[in-house]
Amino acid sequence: MKVVIQRVSEASVTIEGEVVANIQHGLLVLVGIVNNDTQEDILWLSKKIANLRIFEDENGVMNTSVIDAKGQVIVVSQFTLHAATKKGNRPSYIKAAKPDISIPLYTSFINQLEKDLDNKVQTGRFGADMKVKLLNDGPVTIIIDSKNKE
Repeated sequence: MKVVIQRVSEASVTIEGEVVANIQHGLLVLVGIVNNDTQEDILWLSKKIANLRIFEDENGVMNTSVIDAKGQVIVVSQFTLHAATKKGNRPSYIKAAKPDISIPLYTSFINQLEKDLDNKVQTGRFGADMKVKLLNDGPVTIIIDSKNKE
């Protein structure tokens, strides 16, 4: 499971002209799922995201989590995070899990993140053509792959 986490001053997701998610302060999390992702990947990533200290404290140092900062979270599925670009100029998405595998894992990830945050998580809609709008704060962007725990 791979995520791109962006600290945002605001973010929204629009589908067919309807705003389905909207936050003013927090994290936008893009999630890509592969076939061998498991509940272990979900548990590790969710805890990591909830406790990642990338918000400024009273001294202006990135030392607080989204929980401490009382931020909100939007999670958006994005299979293109697993694009293979080694050969040619057209990305291959063969590594990305098909919906029968990825939808249950995506749902489980959202549920686990809500538990770890003790707060509701807003989402896009799996498989939809989404317009994601964000104002990256910092900018702060972190990429984490549960298969490469550094």
